[in-house]
Amino acid sequence: MVSRNRSTCGVRPYIRATCNPDADSWVADFLGWWIDPESGQPIPERAGVLRYYIRVAGQIEWADRPEELLQHLPRPEELPPGFELPRPISVTFIPAKVFDNPALLRVNPEYLAWLLSLPLLERERLLDGNWKIRPAAGLYFKREWCAIADDVPAELDVVRYWDLAATEKTEFNDPDATVGIKLGRDRNGGYWLLDMVRRRANPGDVEKLLLDTAAQDGKQVRIGFGKDPGQAGKSQALHLVRALSGFTVAPAPESGDKLTRFGPFSSQCRAGNVKIRRGPWNDDLFRVLEGFPDLSHDDEVDACSGALEMLNPQMKSQGYYEVMCRRAAGETLEQIAGHAPTTPEAEKRPSLLDIYLAKRKKHDRG
Repeated sequence: MVSRNRSTCGVRPYIRATCNPDADSWVADFLGWWIDPESGQPIPERAGVLRYYIRVAGQIEWADRPEELLQHLPRPEELPPGFELPRPISVTFIPAKVFDNPALLRVNPEYLAWLLSLPLLERERLLDGNWKIRPAAGLYFKREWCAIADDVPAELDVVRYWDLAATEKTEFNDPDATVGIKLGRDRNGGYWLLDMVRRRANPGDVEKLLLDTAAQDGKQVRIGFGKDPGQAGKSQALHLVRALSGFTVAPAPESGDKLTRFGPFSSQCRAGNVKIRRGPWNDDLFRVLEGFPDLSHDDEVDACSGALEMLNPQMKSQGYYEVMCRRAAGETLEQIAGHAPTTPEAEKRPSLLDIYLAKRKKHDRG
């Protein structure tokens, strides 16, 4: 941008830019003087303070006054006659949060709720303006967020979602495991994590595991698993659907990175909207979820993400952050809701978007 920042109209050109915090970006390094290295928050006393810089041998040299950088600039005798000496570039940083934009919140009051619903990492960045926070173990899940229950409601919409792997454990390898998460949703929109199955096995044993588990769960439990986009993935999906012909099966392609896909499940847990049935598998599940994304194996994370997506097909693997981005791109909530494929089961129950749209229409009429 600086190479194009020029004009002959008499108006002094400058660059004004906005951004969101990103601890791993060059912008974070560039603005480091204005940011508290411990908290990641802007230093109030430095907001709007002008500084100056010049690049020397590929490195940026900063100064509080422009004359401190004159030794790095060309001397008068090095310039053609009649040209003024160049001046160091001045920079300032003015932090702002959503509350500094009351006009936006008056027009879009739901925007703050969307920011509050984000997973911890995204909420710290996009709502609280934290420039230092990074993905780390414990940010996406804590066991105290979820109540442990001995009894569960009788009427639940239940799915079993599998994150598939097909390599046996030997003394020479450390393969992923096949993990099946059984998740239910009650009439009030609460979620119940009912069971977890985990095994490292070859393809034949994986198929038997799915069949045996399906028989134990019963035909009322819908089955889902991730489908790889390649031909091998399509063939595997077709084979498993045929093998599970007595059950309702829904293979689905998985899109998006693990952090994004796990975000909605993380948000539900943090809000206290997920209860977990007591079982011997609880500690193993907690260890992996709390260790994400630092552990080498995160099969349970993918299975939890897939199960929640399966129970909310209208969201099409999207959390509130993705919906917000699509709204910013000009799409209406009606358009977003219409993009996702529906099923007879899904059409019988309202999605979060359906509920919101109904309330919004009622509010508009009133």
